[in-house]
Amino acid sequence: MKNERKRPEIFERMGLTRKNLFIFAAGIISILLGYFSLAIGKTNDVWSLTIGPVLLVLGYVVLLPVALAYKDKSHHPEK
Repeated sequence: MKNERKRPEIFERMGLTRKNLFIFAAGIISILLGYFSLAIGKTNDVWSLTIGPVLLVLGYVVLLPVALAYKDKSHHPEK
């Protein structure tokens, strides 16, 4: 019981676990890398035409929604 820390109330109500936070962080990193690759590439470069948009779509359309919708099957919040 010493190592048990109380999670913030918002995490309890939403059912967010550590896996959700890691997926969310991966989404934020993907978005930042996407914008960075758009900034460093020239107009007709592979970075600004392909890699940047793919990273942005991965972050905004895949990772962030998955982070909010993912429910851990082993996690059962107390009622």
